Amino acid sequence: MKSALALFAHPDDIEFVAAGTLLLLQQRGWEIHYMNVSTGNCGSVEFSPAKTRRVRLAEARAAAKILGAHFHPPLCDDLEILYDVRTLRRIAAVIRETQAGIVLTHSPQDYMEDHMTTCRLAVTAAFTHGMPNFHTLPQRPSYGHDVTVYHAMPHGLCDPLRRWIVPGAFVNTASVHARKLAALAAHKSQQGWLDVSQGMNSYLRSMEEMSSAVGRLSKKFKHAEGWRRHLHLGFSSNEVDPLAEALGKDCLVNRASERRLRLQ
Repeated sequence: MKSALALFAHPDDIEFVAAGTLLLLQQRGWEIHYMNVSTGNCGSVEFSPAKTRRVRLAEARAAAKILGAHFHPPLCDDLEILYDVRTLRRIAAVIRETQAGIVLTHSPQDYMEDHMTTCRLAVTAAFTHGMPNFHTLPQRPSYGHDVTVYHAMPHGLCDPLRRWIVPGAFVNTASVHARKLAALAAHKSQQGWLDVSQGMNSYLRSMEEMSSAVGRLSKKFKHAEGWRRHLHLGFSSNEVDPLAEALGKDCLVNRASERRLRLQ
C-alpha cells in the first residue's frame, strides 16, 4: 500500500495546514501517518510542562484517530528540536517504518525555529531512506522506492521577513474540511494558549481563514492547502509528482509558479 507521512513540529500543526491533504490521500487508498516531533509542553499558561505534555499527547492521539492516521509519538520538547544526528536517526527510523512515498512537512521558511528545524530534519531523514549505511534509531532497513517531499504553507503565508510565499500547487480540501476542523478541535487546550500567546482569537476560525485565503489564491477552490514540491535529486530517479497524480482534479498545479522556477 502507498504511504504518506505528515511530519510536523507541534500538536495541531498538521491540522492547520496538512490534514485535508492527508484525508484526500486516504480516500485514494493511501495509508496515512501522523507525527509531531515535539510534545508541545510549552503550549499552556495554566498547566505545568509535565501536565501539558500529557494533555497534548492525548489530544494529538485523538486528532490522529479522527483522521484515521497511524500515530507516531513525539521525540522532543518545545524549542528543543535541534538538528543533531540522534534526532535525525530517530526521525529517519520513522520514515523507514512507514515506507513513505510522500512526506509532508513544514515550509523551509516559517515564523519559528521549531518549524524550520523540523523541516530540515524531515528533508534529510527522507534523503537517507535508501542509504543502508545510515543507521537509524532504532535500526530499520532502508527502502528503494521514490520519496517526494512537499512543504506546507507557513503560518501567515509569508516568510520571517514578511515576503509572500506562493504555493506550487493547491489541494482542494472543501470536501474534507469538516473532518479537518473536527481533528483540530480535538486540541482543546490550545484555545486559551493561542489567544494569550499569539492573539489568534479562535484557533478554529484562524484555520478556516487560512484555508479560505489559500483557496482564494487558487482562484478555484473554497478551501485549500498549498504545497511546494522539494527538488527530486537524491530522492527519486526522475522528477515525479505523486500528490498531483493521486489527487487528480483536486490538485491544481500553479503553472505560473512552475514556469518562474524553470526560468530562474
